[in-house]
Amino acid sequence: MMALNRYRLKHLQQQGHKGALRAGKLLARPDRLIGLILIGNNLVNILGSAIATVVAIRLYGDAGIAIATILLTIVILIFAEITPKTIAALHPEKVAFPASWVLLPLMRVTMPLVWAINAITNGLLSLFGFNARSSNEDALSQEELRTIVSESSGLIPRRHRNMLVNILDLEQVTVNDIMVPRNEIYGIDLEDDDATILAQLTRSTHTLVPVFTGDINKIEGILHLRNIGKCLTQGDLNRPALLNELQAPYFTPENTALHIQLRHFQQRKLRLGMIVDEYGDILGLVALEDILEEIVGNFTSNLVEDQEEIATNADGGASCTGSIPIRDINRQFGWTLPTDGPKTISGLALEVLEAFPMGPASVRIDNYQLDVESIDGNTITQVRVTPLSLTTSIEPSDT
Repeated sequence: MMALNRYRLKHLQQQGHKGALRAGKLLARPDRLIGLILIGNNLVNILGSAIATVVAIRLYGDAGIAIATILLTIVILIFAEITPKTIAALHPEKVAFPASWVLLPLMRVTMPLVWAINAITNGLLSLFGFNARSSNEDALSQEELRTIVSESSGLIPRRHRNMLVNILDLEQVTVNDIMVPRNEIYGIDLEDDDATILAQLTRSTHTLVPVFTGDINKIEGILHLRNIGKCLTQGDLNRPALLNELQAPYFTPENTALHIQLRHFQQRKLRLGMIVDEYGDILGLVALEDILEEIVGNFTSNLVEDQEEIATNADGGASCTGSIPIRDINRQFGWTLPTDGPKTISGLALEVLEAFPMGPASVRIDNYQLDVESIDGNTITQVRVTPLSLTTSIEPSDT
Protein backbone atom coordinates (compact mmCIF):
# COMPACT_ATOMS: atom_id res chain seq x y z
CA MET A 1 0.00 0.00 0.00
CA MET A 2 2.80 2.42 0.91
CA ALA A 3 4.81 1.56 -2.21
CA LEU A 4 2.03 2.69 -4.55
CA ASN A 5 2.98 5.56 -6.85
CA ARG A 6 0.72 8.36 -5.62
CA TYR A 7 0.63 10.16 -8.98
CA ARG A 8 -0.25 6.99 -10.87
CA LEU A 9 -2.83 6.22 -8.17
CA LYS A 10 -4.46 9.63 -8.77
CA HIS A 11 -4.49 8.96 -12.49
CA LEU A 12 -6.19 5.59 -12.00
CA GLN A 13 -8.70 7.18 -9.62
CA GLN A 14 -9.59 9.74 -12.28
CA GLN A 15 -10.08 6.86 -14.71
CA GLY A 16 -12.54 5.26 -12.27
CA HIS A 17 -10.38 2.22 -11.41
CA LYS A 18 -12.19 0.51 -8.51
CA GLY A 19 -9.04 -0.87 -6.88
CA ALA A 20 -7.41 2.55 -7.01
CA LEU A 21 -10.52 4.18 -5.51
CA ARG A 22 -10.48 1.73 -2.59
CA ALA A 23 -6.73 2.16 -2.07
CA GLY A 24 -7.14 5.93 -2.21
CA LYS A 25 -9.71 5.84 0.60
CA LEU A 26 -7.34 3.79 2.75
CA LEU A 27 -4.34 6.03 2.03
CA ALA A 28 -6.32 9.18 2.81
CA ARG A 29 -5.48 8.45 6.46
CA PRO A 30 -2.18 6.54 6.43
CA ASP A 31 -2.00 6.56 10.24
CA ARG A 32 -5.20 4.52 10.44
CA LEU A 33 -4.09 2.20 7.63
CA ILE A 34 -0.76 1.51 9.31
CA GLY A 35 -2.54 0.98 12.61
CA LEU A 36 -4.94 -1.56 11.07
CA ILE A 37 -2.19 -3.49 9.27
CA LEU A 38 0.11 -3.60 12.31
CA ILE A 39 -2.69 -4.65 14.63
CA GLY A 40 -3.45 -7.61 12.38
CA ASN A 41 0.20 -8.36 11.72
CA ASN A 42 1.24 -8.38 15.38
CA LEU A 43 -1.90 -10.22 16.45
CA VAL A 44 -1.15 -13.07 14.03
CA ASN A 45 2.56 -13.19 14.88
CA ILE A 46 2.02 -13.20 18.64
CA LEU A 47 -0.80 -15.73 18.38
CA GLY A 48 1.35 -17.95 16.15
CA SER A 49 4.32 -17.76 18.52
CA ALA A 50 2.12 -18.60 21.52
CA ILE A 51 0.58 -21.65 19.83
CA ALA A 52 3.97 -22.85 18.54
CA THR A 53 5.50 -22.51 22.01
CA VAL A 54 2.71 -24.50 23.64
CA VAL A 55 2.97 -27.29 21.03
CA ALA A 56 6.78 -27.40 21.23
CA ILE A 57 6.77 -27.60 25.05
CA ARG A 58 4.35 -30.53 24.96
CA LEU A 59 6.50 -32.32 22.38
CA TYR A 60 10.02 -31.46 23.56
CA GLY A 61 9.63 -30.08 27.06
CA ASP A 62 11.63 -27.03 28.10
CA ALA A 63 13.85 -27.34 24.99
CA GLY A 64 10.74 -26.71 22.90
CA ILE A 65 10.87 -22.98 23.75
CA ALA A 66 14.20 -22.57 21.94
CA ILE A 67 13.12 -24.85 19.12
CA ALA A 68 9.83 -23.00 18.62
CA THR A 69 11.59 -19.61 18.71
CA ILE A 70 14.16 -20.57 16.07
CA LEU A 71 11.78 -22.39 13.72
CA LEU A 72 9.00 -19.79 13.97
CA THR A 73 11.47 -16.94 13.40
CA ILE A 74 12.71 -18.61 10.19
CA VAL A 75 9.19 -19.40 8.97
CA ILE A 76 7.86 -15.90 9.68
CA LEU A 77 10.88 -14.17 8.12
CA ILE A 78 10.75 -16.22 4.92
CA PHE A 79 7.04 -16.77 4.37
CA ALA A 80 5.42 -13.84 6.20
CA GLU A 81 7.93 -11.00 5.89
CA ILE A 82 10.70 -11.04 3.29
CA THR A 83 9.06 -13.00 0.44
CA PRO A 84 5.59 -11.40 0.42
CA LYS A 85 6.88 -7.89 1.11
CA THR A 86 9.47 -8.16 -1.65
CA ILE A 87 6.74 -9.23 -4.08
CA ALA A 88 4.55 -6.36 -2.89
CA ALA A 89 7.38 -3.86 -3.27
CA LEU A 90 8.07 -5.05 -6.83
CA HIS A 91 4.40 -5.18 -7.85
CA PRO A 92 2.52 -2.88 -5.45
CA GLU A 93 -0.60 -2.49 -7.59
CA LYS A 94 -1.06 -6.25 -8.07
CA VAL A 95 -0.98 -6.72 -4.29
CA ALA A 96 -2.50 -3.51 -2.94
CA PHE A 97 -5.63 -3.37 -5.10
CA PRO A 98 -6.84 -6.93 -4.29
CA ALA A 99 -5.84 -6.44 -0.63
CA SER A 100 -8.05 -3.36 -0.45
CA TRP A 101 -11.08 -5.71 -0.77
CA VAL A 102 -10.17 -7.06 2.67
CA LEU A 103 -8.62 -3.98 4.28
CA LEU A 104 -11.47 -1.56 3.60
CA PRO A 105 -14.27 -3.57 5.29
CA LEU A 106 -11.83 -4.64 8.01
CA MET A 107 -11.11 -0.98 8.68
CA ARG A 108 -14.82 -0.33 9.25
CA VAL A 109 -15.20 -3.32 11.61
CA THR A 110 -12.12 -2.54 13.72
CA MET A 111 -12.49 1.25 13.64
CA PRO A 112 -13.06 1.63 17.43
CA LEU A 113 -9.88 -0.30 18.21
CA VAL A 114 -7.88 1.48 15.47
CA TRP A 115 -9.18 4.86 16.63
CA ALA A 116 -8.21 4.19 20.25
CA ILE A 117 -4.69 3.05 19.38
CA ASN A 118 -4.17 5.92 16.93
CA ALA A 119 -5.35 8.42 19.55
CA ILE A 120 -2.54 7.25 21.82
CA THR A 121 0.13 7.11 19.08
CA ASN A 122 -0.90 10.45 17.58
CA GLY A 123 -0.65 12.00 21.04
CA LEU A 124 2.89 10.68 21.35
CA LEU A 125 3.75 11.93 17.86
CA SER A 126 2.49 15.41 18.69
CA LEU A 127 4.97 15.54 21.58
CA PHE A 128 7.75 15.20 19.00
CA GLY A 129 6.27 17.82 16.69
CA PHE A 130 4.65 15.51 14.14
CA ASN A 131 1.12 15.80 12.82
CA ALA A 132 -0.24 12.45 11.66
CA ARG A 133 -3.21 14.12 9.98
CA SER A 134 -1.12 16.40 7.78
CA SER A 135 -1.25 15.82 4.06
CA ASN A 136 1.01 13.09 2.80
CA GLU A 137 1.15 14.59 -0.69
CA ASP A 138 4.49 16.23 -1.38
CA ALA A 139 4.42 18.80 -4.16
CA LEU A 140 7.08 18.19 -6.79
CA SER A 141 9.75 20.84 -7.16
CA GLN A 142 10.89 21.96 -10.59
CA GLU A 143 14.11 19.95 -10.31
CA GLU A 144 12.21 16.83 -9.20
CA LEU A 145 9.81 17.19 -12.10
CA ARG A 146 12.78 17.61 -14.43
CA THR A 147 14.25 14.36 -13.09
CA ILE A 148 10.96 12.52 -13.62
CA VAL A 149 10.77 13.72 -17.22
CA SER A 150 14.42 12.87 -17.89
CA GLU A 151 14.10 9.39 -16.40
CA SER A 152 10.97 8.52 -18.39
CA SER A 153 13.05 7.50 -21.40
CA GLY A 154 10.97 4.44 -22.19
CA LEU A 155 7.64 6.24 -21.99
CA ILE A 156 8.19 9.65 -23.62
CA PRO A 157 10.09 10.19 -26.92
CA ARG A 158 13.36 12.04 -26.53
CA ARG A 159 12.18 15.06 -28.52
CA HIS A 160 9.12 15.40 -26.31
CA ARG A 161 11.25 15.07 -23.17
CA ASN A 162 13.49 17.87 -24.39
CA MET A 163 10.47 20.07 -25.04
CA LEU A 164 9.10 19.46 -21.54
CA VAL A 165 12.45 20.26 -19.95
CA ASN A 166 12.75 23.40 -22.07
CA ILE A 167 9.35 24.56 -20.81
CA LEU A 168 10.61 24.19 -17.25
CA ASP A 169 13.67 26.27 -18.18
CA LEU A 170 11.60 29.24 -19.39
CA GLU A 171 11.51 30.64 -15.87
CA GLN A 172 15.32 30.70 -15.76
CA VAL A 173 15.75 32.58 -19.06
CA THR A 174 14.99 36.25 -19.74
CA VAL A 175 14.23 38.06 -22.98
CA ASN A 176 17.68 39.58 -22.70
CA ASP A 177 19.17 36.10 -23.21
CA ILE A 178 17.49 35.46 -26.57
CA MET A 179 16.98 38.96 -27.99
CA VAL A 180 18.16 40.18 -31.37
CA PRO A 181 20.58 43.01 -30.42
CA ARG A 182 19.78 46.48 -31.71
CA ASN A 183 22.70 46.53 -34.14
CA GLU A 184 21.24 43.44 -35.88
CA ILE A 185 17.62 44.61 -36.03
CA TYR A 186 16.31 44.61 -39.57
CA GLY A 187 14.17 47.73 -39.83
CA ILE A 188 13.00 50.55 -42.06
CA ASP A 189 14.51 54.01 -41.58
CA LEU A 190 12.07 56.67 -42.75
CA GLU A 191 15.01 59.01 -43.42
CA ASP A 192 16.05 56.76 -46.31
CA ASP A 193 14.74 57.49 -49.82
CA ASP A 194 11.75 55.65 -51.26
CA ALA A 195 13.85 53.40 -53.47
CA THR A 196 15.93 52.19 -50.52
CA ILE A 197 12.85 51.52 -48.40
CA LEU A 198 11.13 49.62 -51.22
CA ALA A 199 14.26 47.54 -51.77
CA GLN A 200 14.37 46.68 -48.06
CA LEU A 201 10.71 45.70 -48.00
CA THR A 202 11.06 43.42 -51.02
CA ARG A 203 14.21 41.76 -49.64
CA SER A 204 12.92 41.29 -46.11
CA THR A 205 12.72 37.72 -44.83
CA HIS A 206 10.76 38.89 -41.79
CA THR A 207 7.00 39.24 -41.56
CA LEU A 208 7.13 42.04 -38.97
CA VAL A 209 9.51 44.93 -39.56
CA PRO A 210 10.21 47.82 -37.14
CA VAL A 211 9.91 51.29 -38.67
CA PHE A 212 11.88 54.17 -37.14
CA THR A 213 13.13 57.65 -37.92
CA GLY A 214 16.90 58.01 -37.91
CA ASP A 215 17.49 55.83 -34.84
CA ILE A 216 15.85 52.69 -33.52
CA ASN A 217 15.04 54.54 -30.28
CA LYS A 218 12.72 56.75 -32.35
CA ILE A 219 10.57 53.85 -33.41
CA GLU A 220 7.31 54.75 -35.13
CA GLY A 221 5.72 51.30 -35.11
CA ILE A 222 5.75 47.77 -36.55
CA LEU A 223 4.83 47.08 -40.18
CA HIS A 224 3.26 43.76 -41.11
CA LEU A 225 4.42 42.92 -44.63
CA ARG A 226 1.04 41.49 -45.54
CA ASN A 227 -0.11 45.13 -45.63
CA ILE A 228 2.67 46.28 -47.94
CA GLY A 229 0.26 46.50 -50.86
CA LYS A 230 -1.65 49.25 -49.04
CA CYS A 231 1.54 51.29 -48.82
CA LEU A 232 2.07 51.44 -52.57
CA THR A 233 0.53 53.78 -55.12
CA GLN A 234 1.16 52.73 -58.72
CA GLY A 235 4.31 50.93 -57.60
CA ASP A 236 5.67 53.90 -55.62
CA LEU A 237 5.92 54.16 -51.85
CA ASN A 238 3.06 56.02 -50.18
CA ARG A 239 4.55 57.25 -46.89
CA PRO A 240 1.29 58.47 -45.27
CA ALA A 241 -0.27 55.09 -46.06
CA LEU A 242 2.83 53.36 -44.63
CA LEU A 243 2.55 55.28 -41.38
CA ASN A 244 -1.17 54.53 -41.23
CA GLU A 245 -0.52 50.77 -41.41
CA LEU A 246 1.96 50.72 -38.54
CA GLN A 247 1.08 48.87 -35.35
CA ALA A 248 1.93 50.55 -32.07
CA PRO A 249 5.26 49.22 -30.74
CA TYR A 250 5.18 47.03 -27.66
CA PHE A 251 7.96 47.46 -25.11
CA THR A 252 9.14 44.97 -22.51
CA PRO A 253 11.81 45.25 -19.76
CA GLU A 254 15.09 43.46 -20.40
CA ASN A 255 14.82 41.12 -17.39
CA THR A 256 11.36 39.74 -18.19
CA ALA A 257 11.31 35.95 -17.85
CA LEU A 258 10.35 34.05 -20.99
CA HIS A 259 7.30 32.36 -19.48
CA ILE A 260 5.95 35.79 -18.49
CA GLN A 261 6.75 37.27 -21.90
CA LEU A 262 5.01 34.37 -23.60
CA ARG A 263 1.90 35.06 -21.54
CA HIS A 264 2.07 38.77 -22.42
CA PHE A 265 2.28 37.96 -26.13
CA GLN A 266 -0.70 35.65 -25.76
CA GLN A 267 -2.80 38.18 -23.86
CA ARG A 268 -2.04 41.06 -26.23
CA LYS A 269 -2.20 38.95 -29.42
CA LEU A 270 1.29 40.16 -30.38
CA ARG A 271 4.32 38.50 -31.92
CA LEU A 272 7.07 41.11 -31.54
CA GLY A 273 8.35 43.19 -28.63
CA MET A 274 11.05 45.81 -28.28
CA ILE A 275 13.34 45.23 -25.29
CA VAL A 276 14.26 48.35 -23.30
CA ASP A 277 16.63 49.00 -20.41
CA GLU A 278 15.92 50.97 -17.25
CA TYR A 279 16.45 54.25 -19.14
CA GLY A 280 13.97 53.38 -21.88
CA ASP A 281 16.62 52.84 -24.56
CA ILE A 282 15.98 49.96 -26.96
CA LEU A 283 18.43 47.10 -26.49
CA GLY A 284 16.97 44.73 -29.06
CA LEU A 285 13.83 42.86 -29.94
CA VAL A 286 12.23 39.54 -29.09
CA ALA A 287 9.76 37.66 -31.26
CA LEU A 288 7.26 35.00 -30.36
CA GLU A 289 9.19 32.65 -32.65
CA ASP A 290 12.32 33.13 -30.51
CA ILE A 291 10.48 31.93 -27.40
CA LEU A 292 8.93 28.99 -29.23
CA GLU A 293 12.40 27.98 -30.44
CA GLU A 294 13.50 27.78 -26.80
CA ILE A 295 10.85 25.07 -26.39
CA VAL A 296 10.83 23.12 -29.64
CA GLY A 297 14.27 23.98 -31.02
CA ASN A 298 15.22 25.85 -34.16
CA PHE A 299 12.74 26.00 -37.00
CA THR A 300 13.75 24.80 -40.45
CA SER A 301 13.83 28.36 -41.78
CA ASN A 302 16.74 29.20 -39.48
CA LEU A 303 18.95 26.20 -40.18
CA VAL A 304 20.89 27.89 -42.97
CA GLU A 305 21.58 30.93 -40.83
CA ASP A 306 22.78 28.75 -37.95
CA GLN A 307 25.14 26.84 -40.24
CA GLU A 308 26.60 30.10 -41.50
CA GLU A 309 27.09 31.47 -37.97
CA ILE A 310 28.52 28.29 -36.39
CA ALA A 311 30.90 25.94 -38.18
CA THR A 312 32.31 22.77 -36.64
CA ASN A 313 36.07 22.44 -36.90
CA ALA A 314 37.95 19.24 -37.60
CA ASP A 315 39.35 19.19 -34.04
CA GLY A 316 35.85 19.19 -32.52
CA GLY A 317 35.82 22.89 -31.74
CA ALA A 318 33.71 25.55 -33.43
CA SER A 319 34.25 28.76 -35.37
CA CYS A 320 31.43 31.25 -34.98
CA THR A 321 30.57 34.88 -35.53
CA GLY A 322 31.11 37.13 -32.55
CA SER A 323 27.44 38.00 -32.27
CA ILE A 324 26.22 34.42 -31.88
CA PRO A 325 24.45 33.89 -28.53
CA ILE A 326 26.32 31.68 -26.08
CA ARG A 327 23.08 29.74 -25.46
CA ASP A 328 22.98 28.71 -29.13
CA ILE A 329 26.54 27.38 -28.96
CA ASN A 330 25.86 25.46 -25.75
CA ARG A 331 22.67 23.99 -27.19
CA GLN A 332 24.28 22.89 -30.45
CA PHE A 333 27.43 21.31 -28.97
CA GLY A 334 26.26 20.40 -25.46
CA TRP A 335 28.83 22.73 -23.89
CA THR A 336 28.61 24.68 -20.63
CA LEU A 337 30.01 28.09 -21.49
CA PRO A 338 28.88 30.58 -18.80
CA THR A 339 25.65 32.43 -19.63
CA ASP A 340 25.17 34.45 -16.43
CA GLY A 341 27.14 37.41 -17.79
CA PRO A 342 27.57 38.47 -21.44
CA LYS A 343 25.07 36.95 -23.87
CA THR A 344 27.30 36.70 -26.97
CA ILE A 345 30.57 34.89 -27.51
CA SER A 346 32.38 38.15 -28.33
CA GLY A 347 31.10 39.72 -25.11
CA LEU A 348 32.34 36.72 -23.16
CA ALA A 349 35.81 37.04 -24.67
CA LEU A 350 35.91 40.80 -23.93
CA GLU A 351 34.83 40.25 -20.33
CA VAL A 352 37.80 37.96 -19.71
CA LEU A 353 40.27 40.06 -21.69
CA GLU A 354 39.14 43.20 -19.80
CA ALA A 355 40.29 45.26 -22.78
CA PHE A 356 39.64 45.36 -26.49
CA PRO A 357 42.31 43.27 -28.27
CA MET A 358 44.55 44.96 -30.85
CA GLY A 359 44.78 41.72 -32.80
CA PRO A 360 44.28 37.96 -32.47
CA ALA A 361 44.16 36.84 -28.84
CA SER A 362 43.45 33.73 -26.81
CA VAL A 363 41.71 33.41 -23.46
CA ARG A 364 40.84 30.52 -21.21
CA ILE A 365 37.31 30.40 -19.77
CA ASP A 366 36.56 27.48 -17.46
CA ASN A 367 37.24 24.40 -19.63
CA TYR A 368 37.30 26.22 -22.97
CA GLN A 369 39.77 28.17 -25.05
CA LEU A 370 38.49 31.18 -27.00
CA ASP A 371 40.61 32.45 -29.90
CA VAL A 372 39.72 35.85 -31.32
CA GLU A 373 40.37 35.33 -35.02
CA SER A 374 39.20 38.56 -36.64
CA ILE A 375 38.22 42.08 -35.62
CA ASP A 376 36.37 44.76 -37.58
CA GLY A 377 36.78 48.18 -36.00
CA ASN A 378 35.49 47.85 -32.44
CA THR A 379 33.74 44.55 -33.08
CA ILE A 380 35.00 41.00 -32.68
CA THR A 381 33.65 39.31 -35.79
CA GLN A 382 35.03 35.76 -35.56
CA VAL A 383 35.82 33.56 -32.56
CA ARG A 384 37.06 29.97 -32.40
CA VAL A 385 35.96 27.95 -29.36
CA THR A 386 37.79 24.75 -28.39
CA PRO A 387 37.19 22.59 -25.29
CA LEU A 388 40.41 22.19 -23.30
CA SER A 389 40.14 18.41 -23.58
CA LEU A 390 40.80 18.81 -27.30
CA THR A 391 43.89 21.01 -26.87
CA THR A 392 47.41 20.07 -25.87
CA SER A 393 49.04 23.23 -24.59
CA ILE A 394 47.22 26.50 -24.09
CA GLU A 395 48.88 29.71 -23.09
CA PRO A 396 46.78 32.93 -23.11
CA SER A 397 48.17 35.61 -25.37
CA ASP A 398 49.58 38.84 -23.92
CA THR A 399 47.61 40.89 -26.47
